[in-house]
Amino acid sequence: MAPRIDRIGTITTDLGECPLWAPDGRSLWFMDCRRGAIYRIDPVRGEAASLTVPPPAGSFAFNDDGRLVVALKEAIALLDPGSGELQSLANIDDSHPNLRLNDGTAMPDGSFVVGTMHVFRADGEPPLGGLYRLAVDGTLGKLERGFGVVNGPRVSPVDGRLYVCDSSRRVIVSYAIDPDAGLSDGRIFVDTSALGSAPDGCCFDTAGGLWTALVHGGALGRFDRDGRLSDRIAVPLAHPTALCFGGPGLEDLFVTSIRDSGRLRADGPLDGALLRVRGVGYRGLPAPVCRIAG
Repeated sequence: MAPRIDRIGTITTDLGECPLWAPDGRSLWFMDCRRGAIYRIDPVRGEAASLTVPPPAGSFAFNDDGRLVVALKEAIALLDPGSGELQSLANIDDSHPNLRLNDGTAMPDGSFVVGTMHVFRADGEPPLGGLYRLAVDGTLGKLERGFGVVNGPRVSPVDGRLYVCDSSRRVIVSYAIDPDAGLSDGRIFVDTSALGSAPDGCCFDTAGGLWTALVHGGALGRFDRDGRLSDRIAVPLAHPTALCFGGPGLEDLFVTSIRDSGRLRADGPLDGALLRVRGVGYRGLPAPVCRIAG
């Protein structure tokens, strides 16, 4: 049976990103990076609420004290959803008009890993920024450099490795995680060039399959543990950006999308919408929660 796809709510984002199923098990959160808007929506009723942070923003994660860890342009902050208070924690070590923080994730140890995107670079110009880790004590360190556009950092539930997309090179790289030494044994897990798209946001299912939004291909792709494409689901979007499992039993996929990211544009009836995909045949895992002190 083909998956069933429907729109959730009426919000249209310019650059929808970072869908996360809330720890309360009842709501879906996501972001419009260009507007600096963070939305919380009830998928059953379609009711939504929003928060704002200074744009452009990159991603966010839930913190164990009820606040959100938010990646802003070049800083990471804690946001109180109740008061709107924003507490800056750390700044990255590079600054440039075309550089900003992008996708990030809560890690199993409670830290927050986030990467940058450095766009409009000249041929041969090395990218600034890289991949950073905000420790639970609020200190920031650089894990890796050389990424043009970081997306989808996620830890596999099967092998415990960190999987990171460099969308500028159309590859997904995996790393061994050493609590003391950082990342090691970096190797390419999959190259999506043959699929006509860069990989974007990612998530894992319980079987260890890695799902990614094929941002130029109007589809979602699942790769098995050996990096083979096992499933491809077409979606009515020109540019899907990110996805997560949610809903009862974590069996539905929620997908964000682009209407106008500043580099990619689309004007279809659902471009920029939040979609739900049912009947994919897989189940997800609860999102990790940060434990950042602030």
